[in-house]
Formats: sequence, structure tokens, C-alpha cells
Amino acid sequence: MDKTPIITLKDVKVHFPQSQGFKKKFLRAVDGVSFSIYQGETVGLVGESGCGKSTLGKAIVGLLKPTAGQIFYHDNDITKLKKDDFVKYRKNVQMIFQDPAASLNPRLKVSQIVMESLLKNVDMSKQEKKELVKKMIKTVGLSDDAPDKYPHEFSGGQQQRVGIARSLVLNPEFIVCDEAVSALDVSVQAQILNLLLQLKKDYNLTYLFISHNLSVVKHMCDRIVVMYLGKIVEIGSRDQVFENPLHPYTKALLSAIPVAGKKERENRIVLTGDLPSPTDVIEGCAFHNRCYECCEECNVKCPELREVEPGHFVSCIK
Repeated sequence: MDKTPIITLKDVKVHFPQSQGFKKKFLRAVDGVSFSIYQGETVGLVGESGCGKSTLGKAIVGLLKPTAGQIFYHDNDITKLKKDDFVKYRKNVQMIFQDPAASLNPRLKVSQIVMESLLKNVDMSKQEKKELVKKMIKTVGLSDDAPDKYPHEFSGGQQQRVGIARSLVLNPEFIVCDEAVSALDVSVQAQILNLLLQLKKDYNLTYLFISHNLSVVKHMCDRIVVMYLGKIVEIGSRDQVFENPLHPYTKALLSAIPVAGKKERENRIVLTGDLPSPTDVIEGCAFHNRCYECCEECNVKCPELREVEPGHFVSCIK
């Protein structure tokens, strides 16, 4: 793995205005996130539903505009790119969506769906584009008659293969996989995950793999970023996070992983308390009202992300 960052986030915030009577509040979906993604690695982004994972992924590919902060692609801040430069950036950064059926245009055939992004972004002849589309559809494991079919004629796994072909056809450098297998059956999940691993090797891809399934993340990822309520609470390599979790929230997530042959996992950590509203300004650590290791200082002091060991960061007072 090359230690050259492809994507660098610096204090990225994505806030959505929420009107409540005469008061205007902001939903802090992403609230000051900073980390880098390096060439050739797969970074897992995990956390509960609503923690800001998908919002952050959409901000990286340019589907959402950050409220504050900077997102660098190599050395270029994408938040300041002009229109033509941003189009070039989008060719190199693609996204695979959670719901394959909803992300595909039902009125277009598969060949047209995969072809769409080539129409304006690639200087190729019509025949060359057709050959490339045909190659991509075959590469993701679809049959020879797939180009002439519509999305509704495929299963969920096959639809996701169409989405992967669409994201791959522009030969991107970086792909955001937003819960790319969560809507699929378990057996189909394994096929899609193996496909993604093979494509990474064949096309020298870098992934941001967003998921709430920690078993899948352990299989796919080199490093793991744990988010809670719009903030990062822990970053580390796969081995560091799974073998030596430091944040109480990470420990709770890991303890919830099902174990084959057991009805209930031993040493299961059950979190109590209510999840704070992302529109509220929270004093102290955002996790303190659910934390089983909470101390008085946690109620008033917001911990900064600090490096505990090489490459292993945690946002916790203890």
C-alpha cells in the first residue's frame, strides 16, 4: 500500500438547517471530521445508522456540499474547484449506492445505464464506447444478453453488478461503497464482496467502504474509522480496532457481532440511555449519557482525537 493520500478530509462539517418555530437549528450530520485515505487501501467507515457515514461519503464524491472544512483530492481542494475541474474530479471518484434498484433508471436498458457517463466525459468513438460498455458488463459477471435488459429483469445482486459496472466504466481511482451489500442476501453479499476485492486488485482501486456490518468490514478493510453522532471516535488498522478497541463505543459495537452457534454472545455490552439529538449542542463527550465508563470529566470536556499508538487514534478522556 502506497502512503500517498488520495483523499484528505480536514475538519469537514455537513449541517442541515432545521426550522423549529421561530428558532433555526442545524442537524449536525457530520461535525468536524478529519482523516486521510491512502492509495490502494480500503478504509471502513462504521457506526450506527444516523451517525453521518453516508452523508460523509456523499460529500466526498460531491453530491453534498460541505458546510465547512476542506476535502482534498491529492492536492486539490474539491470545495474550490471550478466546474470543468470538478467534472474531471468526478471521473476519478465514483460511488456504489446502497439500494441498487433505486439507483438505476428503470426506463433505460443496462447498456444505456453504463453508457450514460461515457457520453460527455470520454473522447471515444461510438463503437469504442459500445465495446467498453460490453467489456465492463462482462467484467462484473453479467451474461451476454444483459446489455439489452432492463433493471427490473435482474435480481438484487445482478442490479448491484450493474451499479458496479457503471461506477467502473470511467476507470476511476477511488470508489465510495455506501452500504453496497446491505440490501442483498447473505450468499449474494459474499459474491459481490469477492468481486469488489478482485476489481480492486485488477484496477488498482482505493475504497471507502461504508457499512454497519463489522464482520464484512473485517473481511474487506485495511483501516477502520468509527463514527458516532457526526464525529470520529476511533481510527486504527483492522487488527488494532478488532484486537485492541480503545473507545467504549467501539467495544460495544464489537461485542454486538453475532457468533455462530451461540444464541447470545458472552460479555455483550448493552448500551443504555437515549441517543442525543444531532440538532442539540452537547456539552462534553457526545457519548457520555450512554457510556458505561463515563466519569465526571466526560460531562463537561469534549475529548480530542489523539494518537495512543502508531496509527491508532481515539477520542476518549480515559
